[in-house]
Amino acid sequence: MKIVLGLGNPGARYRSTRHNMGFRVADVLARRFGADLARRDEVTDLARIAQVVIAGQTTLLAQPRTFMNRSGRAALALCGHFRSEAGDLLVVHDDADLELGRVRIRTGGSAGGHNGIRSLISVLGTEEFPRVKLGVRGAGRDGEDLAEYVLEEFDADEHATAEALALLGADAVETVIAEGIEAAMRRFNPRRAGADGPSHPGSGC
Repeated sequence: MKIVLGLGNPGARYRSTRHNMGFRVADVLARRFGADLARRDEVTDLARIAQVVIAGQTTLLAQPRTFMNRSGRAALALCGHFRSEAGDLLVVHDDADLELGRVRIRTGGSAGGHNGIRSLISVLGTEEFPRVKLGVRGAGRDGEDLAEYVLEEFDADEHATAEALALLGADAVETVIAEGIEAAMRRFNPRRAGADGPSHPGSGC
Protein backbone atom coordinates (compact mmCIF):
# COMPACT_ATOMS: atom_id res chain seq x y z
CA MET A 1 0.00 0.00 0.00
CA LYS A 2 1.24 3.48 -0.86
CA ILE A 3 1.22 5.74 2.21
CA VAL A 4 1.01 9.49 1.62
CA LEU A 5 2.43 10.95 4.82
CA GLY A 6 1.73 14.66 5.15
CA LEU A 7 3.96 16.15 7.84
CA GLY A 8 2.91 18.81 10.33
CA ASN A 9 2.12 19.51 13.96
CA PRO A 10 -1.26 18.60 15.47
CA GLY A 11 -3.57 21.16 17.07
CA ALA A 12 -5.23 24.44 16.18
CA ARG A 13 -2.13 26.42 17.22
CA TYR A 14 -0.19 25.08 14.25
CA ARG A 15 -2.91 24.58 11.64
CA SER A 16 -2.06 27.58 9.45
CA THR A 17 1.72 27.65 9.91
CA ARG A 18 4.30 27.15 7.20
CA HIS A 19 5.39 23.89 8.85
CA ASN A 20 1.95 22.34 8.26
CA MET A 21 1.89 22.38 4.47
CA GLY A 22 2.11 18.58 4.45
CA PHE A 23 -1.09 18.40 6.52
CA ARG A 24 -2.78 20.83 4.13
CA VAL A 25 -1.99 18.64 1.11
CA ALA A 26 -3.37 15.56 2.89
CA ASP A 27 -6.53 17.53 3.67
CA VAL A 28 -6.89 18.54 0.01
CA LEU A 29 -6.54 14.93 -1.11
CA ALA A 30 -9.05 13.74 1.47
CA ARG A 31 -11.60 16.27 0.21
CA ARG A 32 -10.98 15.34 -3.42
CA PHE A 33 -11.65 11.69 -2.75
CA GLY A 34 -14.51 12.15 -0.30
CA ALA A 35 -12.54 10.76 2.63
CA ASP A 36 -12.36 11.75 6.29
CA LEU A 37 -9.02 11.85 8.08
CA ALA A 38 -10.26 10.37 11.33
CA ARG A 39 -9.18 8.18 14.24
CA ARG A 40 -10.14 4.62 13.34
CA ASP A 41 -7.87 2.00 14.92
CA GLU A 42 -4.86 1.47 17.13
CA VAL A 43 -2.52 3.02 14.58
CA THR A 44 -4.32 6.31 14.83
CA ASP A 45 -3.05 6.84 18.34
CA LEU A 46 -0.07 8.09 16.33
CA ALA A 47 -1.75 9.25 13.10
CA ARG A 48 -5.01 10.34 11.53
CA ILE A 49 -5.68 8.20 8.48
CA ALA A 50 -8.04 7.76 5.55
CA GLN A 51 -7.98 5.10 2.85
CA VAL A 52 -8.66 6.19 -0.73
CA VAL A 53 -8.09 4.86 -4.24
CA ILE A 54 -5.88 7.00 -6.48
CA ALA A 55 -5.38 5.92 -10.10
CA GLY A 56 -6.62 2.45 -9.18
CA GLN A 57 -4.14 2.06 -6.32
CA THR A 58 -5.21 1.72 -2.70
CA THR A 59 -3.57 4.62 -0.91
CA LEU A 60 -3.45 5.63 2.74
CA LEU A 61 -3.53 9.33 3.57
CA ALA A 62 -1.93 10.00 6.95
CA GLN A 63 -1.17 12.91 9.27
CA PRO A 64 1.02 12.07 12.28
CA ARG A 65 -0.47 12.97 15.67
CA THR A 66 3.03 13.08 17.10
CA PHE A 67 4.78 16.41 16.85
CA MET A 68 7.03 17.07 13.87
CA ASN A 69 10.27 15.94 15.49
CA ARG A 70 8.72 12.54 16.28
CA SER A 71 7.20 11.89 12.86
CA GLY A 72 9.30 8.76 12.47
CA ARG A 73 7.34 7.00 15.23
CA ALA A 74 4.11 7.43 13.28
CA ALA A 75 5.73 6.38 9.99
CA LEU A 76 7.15 3.21 11.53
CA ALA A 77 3.80 2.30 13.10
CA LEU A 78 1.97 2.82 9.81
CA CYS A 79 4.48 0.81 7.79
CA GLY A 80 4.32 -2.04 10.31
CA HIS A 81 0.53 -2.07 10.55
CA PHE A 82 -0.06 -1.94 6.80
CA ARG A 83 2.93 -4.13 5.89
CA SER A 84 4.55 -1.42 3.82
CA GLU A 85 8.21 -0.55 3.30
CA ALA A 86 9.91 2.82 3.64
CA GLY A 87 9.90 3.06 -0.15
CA ASP A 88 6.10 2.86 -0.12
CA LEU A 89 5.97 6.18 1.74
CA LEU A 90 5.43 9.40 -0.16
CA VAL A 91 6.31 12.11 2.35
CA VAL A 92 4.88 15.59 1.81
CA HIS A 93 6.54 18.41 3.73
CA ASP A 94 7.43 22.09 3.83
CA ASP A 95 10.86 23.33 2.73
CA ALA A 96 12.06 26.74 3.93
CA ASP A 97 14.95 26.67 1.45
CA LEU A 98 12.52 26.73 -1.47
CA GLU A 99 10.75 29.86 -2.66
CA LEU A 100 7.10 30.03 -1.65
CA GLY A 101 5.01 28.20 -4.23
CA ARG A 102 7.72 25.91 -5.57
CA VAL A 103 7.39 22.11 -5.59
CA ARG A 104 10.36 19.77 -5.62
CA ILE A 105 9.93 16.02 -5.92
CA ARG A 106 12.85 13.86 -4.81
CA THR A 107 13.49 10.14 -4.55
CA GLY A 108 15.43 10.45 -1.27
CA GLY A 109 18.28 12.34 0.33
CA SER A 110 19.30 13.96 3.60
CA ALA A 111 17.07 15.81 6.05
CA GLY A 112 18.37 19.20 4.95
CA GLY A 113 17.58 20.71 8.36
CA HIS A 114 13.97 19.47 8.48
CA ASN A 115 13.22 17.88 11.85
CA GLY A 116 10.40 15.71 10.54
CA ILE A 117 12.58 14.22 7.82
CA ARG A 118 15.42 13.81 10.31
CA SER A 119 13.10 11.79 12.57
CA LEU A 120 11.95 9.60 9.66
CA ILE A 121 15.53 8.84 8.61
CA SER A 122 16.56 8.06 12.18
CA VAL A 123 13.64 5.74 12.96
CA LEU A 124 13.31 4.05 9.56
CA GLY A 125 17.08 3.69 9.16
CA THR A 126 17.10 4.91 5.56
CA GLU A 127 17.01 8.08 3.46
CA GLU A 128 15.46 6.19 0.56
CA PHE A 129 11.84 7.33 0.57
CA PRO A 130 10.33 9.74 -1.97
CA ARG A 131 9.24 13.25 -1.01
CA VAL A 132 7.11 16.07 -2.31
CA LYS A 133 8.73 19.23 -0.93
CA LEU A 134 6.69 22.43 -0.75
CA GLY A 135 8.48 25.76 -0.79
CA VAL A 136 7.43 28.10 2.04
CA ARG A 137 10.23 30.70 1.97
CA GLY A 138 8.64 34.12 1.60
CA ALA A 139 10.32 37.41 0.78
CA GLY A 140 10.61 38.22 4.51
CA ARG A 141 12.73 35.19 5.45
CA ASP A 142 16.00 37.20 5.54
CA GLY A 143 17.99 35.51 8.28
CA GLU A 144 15.14 34.88 10.72
CA ASP A 145 15.64 31.82 12.92
CA LEU A 146 14.42 28.79 10.94
CA ALA A 147 12.62 27.11 13.85
CA GLU A 148 10.66 30.27 14.57
CA TYR A 149 10.00 31.06 10.92
CA VAL A 150 8.35 27.77 9.98
CA LEU A 151 6.08 27.97 13.04
CA GLU A 152 4.69 31.32 11.89
CA GLU A 153 1.56 31.73 9.80
CA PHE A 154 1.87 32.96 6.24
CA ASP A 155 1.80 36.71 5.71
CA ALA A 156 -1.48 38.18 4.47
CA ASP A 157 -0.14 38.63 0.94
CA GLU A 158 1.08 35.01 0.88
CA HIS A 159 -2.22 33.25 1.64
CA ALA A 160 -3.34 32.89 -1.99
CA THR A 161 -0.01 31.37 -3.03
CA ALA A 162 -0.01 29.03 -0.03
CA GLU A 163 -3.49 27.79 -0.95
CA ALA A 164 -2.44 27.31 -4.58
CA LEU A 165 0.64 25.44 -3.35
CA ALA A 166 -1.51 23.00 -1.36
CA LEU A 167 -3.51 22.27 -4.51
CA LEU A 168 -0.37 21.90 -6.63
CA GLY A 169 1.17 19.61 -4.03
CA ALA A 170 -1.92 17.41 -4.13
CA ASP A 171 -1.69 17.32 -7.93
CA ALA A 172 1.94 16.24 -7.62
CA VAL A 173 1.05 13.42 -5.22
CA GLU A 174 -1.62 12.13 -7.59
CA THR A 175 0.82 12.24 -10.49
CA VAL A 176 3.52 10.34 -8.57
CA ILE A 177 1.00 7.58 -7.85
CA ALA A 178 -0.60 7.55 -11.30
CA GLU A 179 2.45 8.02 -13.54
CA GLY A 180 5.55 7.45 -11.40
CA ILE A 181 8.03 9.73 -9.74
CA GLU A 182 10.15 10.50 -12.81
CA ALA A 183 7.13 11.78 -14.75
CA ALA A 184 6.03 13.82 -11.75
CA MET A 185 9.51 15.35 -11.36
CA ARG A 186 9.54 16.45 -15.00
CA ARG A 187 6.09 18.00 -14.72
CA PHE A 188 6.20 19.68 -11.34
CA ASN A 189 9.80 20.55 -10.45
CA PRO A 190 9.90 23.49 -12.88
CA ARG A 191 6.58 24.89 -11.67
CA ARG A 192 5.47 27.52 -9.21
CA ALA A 193 2.00 27.60 -7.65
CA GLY A 194 -0.15 30.43 -8.90
CA ALA A 195 2.09 31.10 -11.91
CA ASP A 196 1.42 28.18 -14.24
CA GLY A 197 -2.29 27.46 -14.06
CA PRO A 198 -4.04 24.27 -12.91
CA SER A 199 -2.50 20.86 -13.32
CA HIS A 200 -4.90 18.44 -11.65
CA PRO A 201 -4.51 15.05 -13.39
CA GLY A 202 -8.24 14.99 -14.10
CA SER A 203 -8.37 18.53 -15.52
CA GLY A 204 -7.00 17.70 -18.94
CA CYS A 205 -4.19 20.25 -18.50
